[in-house]
Amino acid sequence: MEFFYVMMPIAGIKIFWPGLIILGVGVGIIGGFFGMGGAWMVTPGLNILGFPMAFAIGTDIAHMAGKSLISTMRHGKFGNVDYKLGLVMLVGTVVGFEVGAQMVMWLERIGKVEYYVRLLYLVLLSLIAWMVFADVAKKKRKEREALAAGKEVDKLATGIEWHKTLHKIKIPPMIHFKEAQIYCSAWLPIIVSFLTGWLAGILGIGGGLIRMPALIYFVGCPTHVAVGTDLFEVMISGLYGTATYTYKGRTELVAAMIMLVGAAIGAQIGTVATKYIKGYGIRIAFGLAVIGCALSIVLKLMWRIVPAGKPYFDGAATVLILGLVSCMSLYIFVRMMQGAKKEIAMKKAAAKVPVAQ
Repeated sequence: MEFFYVMMPIAGIKIFWPGLIILGVGVGIIGGFFGMGGAWMVTPGLNILGFPMAFAIGTDIAHMAGKSLISTMRHGKFGNVDYKLGLVMLVGTVVGFEVGAQMVMWLERIGKVEYYVRLLYLVLLSLIAWMVFADVAKKKRKEREALAAGKEVDKLATGIEWHKTLHKIKIPPMIHFKEAQIYCSAWLPIIVSFLTGWLAGILGIGGGLIRMPALIYFVGCPTHVAVGTDLFEVMISGLYGTATYTYKGRTELVAAMIMLVGAAIGAQIGTVATKYIKGYGIRIAFGLAVIGCALSIVLKLMWRIVPAGKPYFDGAATVLILGLVSCMSLYIFVRMMQGAKKEIAMKKAAAKVPVAQ
């Protein structure tokens, strides 16, 4: 079994390398599909595989930066990236990220980083899961009410519409974002990006876990544009995060490179899949993945209640996180193949239709 373990030279620990490959490929697919680096799964996943939390955070940010670059290029070809919005948000992202990273260093010095980061992850994942499924439920209720009244269902209607209230705040400068089809105060995306950047620096994520839903519910982006624009932000914040965590000696580049090989392939698949799965299909799948990730963190914390069961809880958490990544990746891949097959069939059918003279 020694063959399946590789020594991490900076962290000084041996890691199960097939687990790194599963995380890399799977999160590459999931990250490209949901519009985020996938760190909301990788950071807990690396910690569960044996990395100390600070190293899990720094290593995942390094892996995430390279993968997000690939996904952003693919989304740009589909017109899913609002570069102007992404650049405006960059100001808040960088400042917030550094504030969060400094807080992690402080928590590490007092020996509380593992507990508090996991706890914050759990709270955040629970809130996001609630927000996603509350949105879906309200959307379906609106559709039922429209049908009952004999009205046409508005395909662009959403469940949670907090962005409409926020757009009424007209603090200069006001900016129009073409791809996102938004006209709002520049301070709205800047403040949102600062808060998401702060959480990203603490949790070791590119911000996608919180920025993608924030772009939808607070800024008002269409889902597919939120996905592409968020990946652009993840790429930039990831490059900055890699530099700051490497300087602090908390990045394990060997593990990052192992994951990046698989992630480069997976990111291509996930990005193409957004061409065939739109809107609420993405949101529902995202909500289910968040719930699974939260359960793995609960298992990892259970030993504090039942100390004797720590090996079993750790094993169950490892199986759950790797199983979740594998199942979600398979689902996205199958849906992509089904969509591509249907598209090819439609093109063949159209080619057979005789052209009118």
